[in-house]
Amino acid sequence: MADCLILFAHGARDPGWRAPLDALADKLRAQLPGVDVSCAFLELMNPSLADAVAAAAAAGARRIAIAPVFWAAGTHLRRDVPALLAQARAAFPHVSIDIWPVLGEREALLRALADDYGASWRAGSGKAPP
Repeated sequence: MADCLILFAHGARDPGWRAPLDALADKLRAQLPGVDVSCAFLELMNPSLADAVAAAAAAGARRIAIAPVFWAAGTHLRRDVPALLAQARAAFPHVSIDIWPVLGEREALLRALADDYGASWRAGSGKAPP
């Protein structure tokens, strides 16, 4: 198996809530051939982060990157996720497991959103410009 990128989100009761995350995963799969891109959730949806990491490790991943699809690092990411990562690293010491910055800490994303919102404002609507 290839190394793994896990898109990690909160989760929700509404099954349709995950559609944008699945769309992002599809785009990343197209950009990163040979990388296993999967989704995982903190609560309310499956798989859990622990299950996704275990599946990747069992399939032979040597490197797992976790991309938190959270706007900011709130209590879950400051308290809950470090404990989950410690457990995963202890269970799979032969696998490199890293976590990336949250969305609001990614300068390129902030620039892209500012450009998009600015263009929408100048167009006089809340719709994204073509």
